[in-house]
Amino acid sequence: MDDQQLDGSSHRFDVRATANDHFAWLRTRLAVERTMMAYVRTAVSLIGFGFAIVQFFERFEHMPGVSTARFPEAPRYLGLAMILCGVIVTCISLMEYRWIIRYLWGGNFTAIAGLRKEGMQIPLYATAIVLILIGLFAFFAVVFRLL
Repeated sequence: MDDQQLDGSSHRFDVRATANDHFAWLRTRLAVERTMMAYVRTAVSLIGFGFAIVQFFERFEHMPGVSTARFPEAPRYLGLAMILCGVIVTCISLMEYRWIIRYLWGGNFTAIAGLRKEGMQIPLYATAIVLILIGLFAFFAVVFRLL
């Protein structure tokens, strides 16, 4: 090993400020955005289906001619679990997204990232936070309404 590797000052790879590297950085950034949007879509589906399951089976058991369920609380627990999974997925994806974006804007990548040192603010943060709040509202609405 040479002296640079022993003191930790060397980097795993060289970052060059070329157009090719800049566009590769942009493709990576857009891939991160698409991944975050996929997480948000998944969380919306989980929260929506969880709430729909609770509402459907609540109304289903009050229909005439329907026999009582063997486990009447099962749809409620399933719906709550799905809503909670949607909220947890959103929280985890938001932390992962933030870590990756900070990595892409830091260190050697600032030379190829763009004109500004700080990252562009996008609506995904606001969307994810609103989705977390909606999920928590749905979760507590189910819990307190059906107690």
